[in-house]
Amino acid sequence: MPDVLPFYKLIILYMLSRVDFTLTKIQISDFMMEKEYTNNFLSLQQAINELIDAGLVEGNYIRNHTHLNITEKGEETLSFFGNRIDYTIKTDIDSYLKENGLKLRNEVSVLSDYMKASTGEYEAHLIAKDKGIRLIDITLSVPMEETAISICDKWQEKNQEIYQYLVSQLF
Repeated sequence: MPDVLPFYKLIILYMLSRVDFTLTKIQISDFMMEKEYTNNFLSLQQAINELIDAGLVEGNYIRNHTHLNITEKGEETLSFFGNRIDYTIKTDIDSYLKENGLKLRNEVSVLSDYMKASTGEYEAHLIAKDKGIRLIDITLSVPMEETAISICDKWQEKNQEIYQYLVSQLF
């Protein structure tokens, strides 16, 4: 399906250019499938990977999700070829981002990951961001992998409470 890949790439670049936060591969795929711009998940993933390989998009892998943002080179490419995206598609994207922007931002603003440290323990790395600015960045060292996984999962649920508690105790 080489004919549809440029179409997918332009839509992805346009979506990334319209937000001031990262989008995940899953968020982009959900939009494309929901709007029926594709039903071929593998071709869409191929398009994303080719954008990354070409340096038009940066991809950062964080705990089972690839976070994407457009690069300067991607912005430049979009300025040359963005007129090839149909107006109705641009309108769909803009409407979708307007309606779902807060939800999408929240999904990518709270990050957690863990890794095995050189000491043999596990480190749970927890981050909460707002508009690209880190509000909190904590690393907890724990003895077991299961504990690190549990901490990462609970961070997704309780980050606001934890942040508010810390602020109230420290200010």
